[in-house]
Amino acid sequence: MARRGNALAMGTLLLAAAVVCAAAAAEADDLLVELQLQQDPCPQVEDIVRSAVQKAVRRNIQLTAGLLRIFFHDCFPQGCDASVLLAGERDVPPNAGSLQPEALKLIEDIRREVHGKCGGPKVSCADILALATRDAVVAAGLPFFPITRGRMDTRTPAPDVLGNLPSPSDSVGNLLDMFRRKGLGDDPRVLVALSGGHTVGKTSCGLIRGNDDFSRALAANCSASRSRKQSLDVITPDAFDNRYFVALRNGKGVLGSDQGLADHPSTRDIVRDFANDQQLFFTQFRASMTKLSQLKAPAGGSRFEIRLDCSKPNARVGDEDDAAAGQLAAAA
Repeated sequence: MARRGNALAMGTLLLAAAVVCAAAAAEADDLLVELQLQQDPCPQVEDIVRSAVQKAVRRNIQLTAGLLRIFFHDCFPQGCDASVLLAGERDVPPNAGSLQPEALKLIEDIRREVHGKCGGPKVSCADILALATRDAVVAAGLPFFPITRGRMDTRTPAPDVLGNLPSPSDSVGNLLDMFRRKGLGDDPRVLVALSGGHTVGKTSCGLIRGNDDFSRALAANCSASRSRKQSLDVITPDAFDNRYFVALRNGKGVLGSDQGLADHPSTRDIVRDFANDQQLFFTQFRASMTKLSQLKAPAGGSRFEIRLDCSKPNARVGDEDDAAAGQLAAAA
C-alpha cells in the first residue's frame, strides 16, 4: 500500500511539474511573440497594405498585372531594391511607357499611409512593393503565401536595364541562362511559373509574334485600334488561373517567348503539367515568387535608405547645399 501511495504521489508530482513546464513554455512563447512585435518597426504594415490593395483591385482588376510587372522589373536586374520606382530607371526602355501609372501611384499612396500610421519611414518602398504584389495575386485567386521583410531602397537606378531584363522575343535557352545568372537557379519550373503571371497581363500589338496564322490574325485585329493592347491569356484574360498554359499547349501563345515554352524540350512538359493541374501551377508560382522576392541587391552601405518618396532618393545635406549653390549660380 505504501509503495502504491508513493507511486501515486510521484505521479502527482510529475504531472504538476509537467503542467508548470507547459505553462512556462507557453509564457516563454508569448514573451517571444511580444518581443518580436516590439522589434518589428511596423507590425500593422501587412494589414495596411492588404486593405489598400484589395480596395484598389476591386476598382481596377488590371492592377494585379501592373504590380506583377513592376515587381519583376524591380527584382530581376539587381535585386529587390525599389530601383524601378526611381525616375532614372522607370523612364528608360523597356520600362518607359510599359509600367502601369495606376500601379505606380498605388505604391506611393500605400507608402504615404504606411509611413503615417507607423510613425515615420520604418518600411521601405521595396518591402511595400513586394507585399502589395503578393496581396494583388492573392486577391486575384492565388492562395496566400508569406513574404519576408527587411529590404532597403537603393539611391541609384540599376545600370543597363534593357540588357538586364528578358525580351518578348527571347529564346527559352536564353531565358534559362538569364534566370540562372540572376540567381534564380537551374530549375526551369521557376521560369515557366513566373511566365504564368502573364495570365493577367497585356502587351502592345507590335510585340505579338506573328509567325503563324493564329498570331498574324491576332496582330491584325489588335492593330485595328491604335490604343488597343492584347491580352496575353486569350482564354480568361482577367482571371488568375492556368488557362494561359492551356493556350500555350494549344499553340495560342501571344509572345514568341511565351509560345516557346510549349515547344522547348526543357519546358514543354512543365507547360503541359500546369495546363492539366491548376493547383500545381499555383504551388510553383508561390515558390517562384518567393525566390524572386529574395533576390538581394548588391551591398553598398550608404547606397541604401528608406525613401520618403518612392520616386526619388532622400535629400541629404550635401545634396541640399549643391542645389542651393546651383540656384545661386543660375540667379547670378
